Amino acid sequence: MNINRTTYAKFAEARAPKSPCIKNCARAFLVGGGICCGAQGLTTLYQAWGLDREDAGTVTAVTLVFLAALLTGLGVFDRIARWAGAGTLVPITGFANAVVSPAIDNKAEGWVLGVGAKIFTVAGPVLLYATLSGTAYGVIYWVMSKL
Repeated sequence: MNINRTTYAKFAEARAPKSPCIKNCARAFLVGGGICCGAQGLTTLYQAWGLDREDAGTVTAVTLVFLAALLTGLGVFDRIARWAGAGTLVPITGFANAVVSPAIDNKAEGWVLGVGAKIFTVAGPVLLYATLSGTAYGVIYWVMSKL
């Protein structure tokens, strides 16, 4: 059978499952919004317990990272992510999941060569380039302040 690219593309498109875009967007919106509302609720709670706004925000971030890592370790985060899609990628929870998942996947290889070596395989480039760009910005800011 000799098929050109255009014919094959039409063939594949006709048989590919249709993505329920509206339903996926609604799920992502609801879960992502729910995470953000929960975080705001935690911040308000921490402020009611006597923390100032900045400290309450910091403790909320730590709480979200802990909960996302815990849920990833228990296998719950992945089930939520399968249902909600991009809604779970609210930056801090998605980042925690990206750090913990490779560690869990490589646990069988041992603590040093498995967990230790693989824990930052996904998040490592983010940390690297965030650190480099932050340093570059700091140097530029310092140089500009001396002029």
